[in-house]
Amino acid sequence: MKRLLLIVIVCLAFCEGPSSFAQEREKVMDAPDAKEGQGPYPQLIIRGVMLIDGTGAPPIGPTDIVVRQNKIVEIKTVGYPGVSINPERRPKLISGGIELNCEGMYLMPGFIDMHGHIGGSQAPNAEYVFKLWMGHGITTIRDPSAGNGLQWVLDHKQRSAANKITAPRILAYTAFGMGSTEPINTPEQAVAWVIANKNKGADGIKFFGAPPEIMDAALRKNKELGLRSACHHAQMDVARWNVVKSAKAGLTTMEHWYGLPEAMFTDRTIQDFRLDYNYQNEQHRFEGAGNLWKQTAAPYTEKWNSVMDELLALDFTIDPTFNIYEASRDLHRARRAEWHEEYTLPSLWKFYQPSKVSHGSYWHFWGTEEEVNWRENYRLWMTFVNEYKNRGGRVTTGSDSGFIFQLYGFAYIRELELLREAGFHPLEIIRSATLYGAQALGKEKEIGSVEVGKLADFVIVEENPLQNLQVLYGTGAIKLTDDNKVVRVGGVKYTVKDGIIYDAKKMLADVRRIVAEEKAKTGFVLKQPGIE
Repeated sequence: MKRLLLIVIVCLAFCEGPSSFAQEREKVMDAPDAKEGQGPYPQLIIRGVMLIDGTGAPPIGPTDIVVRQNKIVEIKTVGYPGVSINPERRPKLISGGIELNCEGMYLMPGFIDMHGHIGGSQAPNAEYVFKLWMGHGITTIRDPSAGNGLQWVLDHKQRSAANKITAPRILAYTAFGMGSTEPINTPEQAVAWVIANKNKGADGIKFFGAPPEIMDAALRKNKELGLRSACHHAQMDVARWNVVKSAKAGLTTMEHWYGLPEAMFTDRTIQDFRLDYNYQNEQHRFEGAGNLWKQTAAPYTEKWNSVMDELLALDFTIDPTFNIYEASRDLHRARRAEWHEEYTLPSLWKFYQPSKVSHGSYWHFWGTEEEVNWRENYRLWMTFVNEYKNRGGRVTTGSDSGFIFQLYGFAYIRELELLREAGFHPLEIIRSATLYGAQALGKEKEIGSVEVGKLADFVIVEENPLQNLQVLYGTGAIKLTDDNKVVRVGGVKYTVKDGIIYDAKKMLADVRRIVAEEKAKTGFVLKQPGIE
């Protein structure tokens, strides 16, 4: 298993041409046929919500939203706070329609996870992953790398689109070179692969880096064909091909932050690697990454501003995935998150443990110095991302869950919290999580905001998420009542996808059952690293 994980994860994170990727990866269990969800209906009226529409507009309510089958057909403000609603002002229910009473609840567009790997050998159960996402209001995901094999992802994309499985909408971005029968060594080969990738039905490409002439040819052809792209600018190629070069060649989104500091060096051209550095040593890799932002141009200096201006002029999208590195600045917080007890599969917990072969398990001897450096790294990184947003740049929300103690669904909500830490207003965060994700995917005419004519994808929660984003966690938020009792509030109540109503808490209960059954079968007991 350890050897298999090495092959899989190294290909996922580093390979330029992972031709055997789909064959090497352990098979993920297919999602079962859907048993959940009610609808779609000839008419669905969601009554009395406070609407946060995803465009940046403030909440408004009480609002009634009318859906026919899977499309929004009417949005109507029906009253005033504290005043009884005149029923004559409300949309009328037709024969065969149903009403969903959500008076006082908050309704937002369905969330979009721009960096959603569908499990893997560490979480080889699609139902588990999909229900964690759907239980947190995530109705669309972009699978960067199509790690379970392109055809597997396309099959699940089709089944999800037909609502035959309980799953978000899926967009498949193939890892560059995946399925190629020979190494891609020339621009001509790169162009041929890009054309073939489109013909197979992929929605885009995920790059990790390649020689400049190959990156340039592949990105330009991909954009010419009308497909989108993402790139994790891995250190093995970033010295000769950074984010600015990718953006000029047509890249849609940068993932994480690799390649951006390197574009802003002023007193060097290569990261200050330790002299015994080995990229295959995960602690070397992530320890060095924690020192990178302070090697680049200081905030608001000429070089810093010029790089930002170039990216803004290209309408470039940043998908920071802040959450996936958070253990680097606070390992204790990440590994002690309360949801691990009931929601983390035994195989996933084992994968998280310190290891020389598992990607992202770089806790060889991680301590105070590394965490202090990473906290400064975050400060500088967040400063750039927040200012990029302030100047009109598009920032999206992606989780990259399944690594580094970050769990599907829960990690996405943590990403929203980290955008708040970076300086985003809560309404800016919701826009990043919805409309801006749809724009980056080229799907803004269909999803991303609550507007007439768009698909009925919603997140409905009983608490106000703008006041406390933690009410979106599946475990809810802690609250002391007026009579001095400690309670949990929140958790998504309903996830609506394509006009179908899903009980979000029921889906999370299914996840707890899956985990409990696996623990019972294997005799697994969750223990912290190094504890026997």
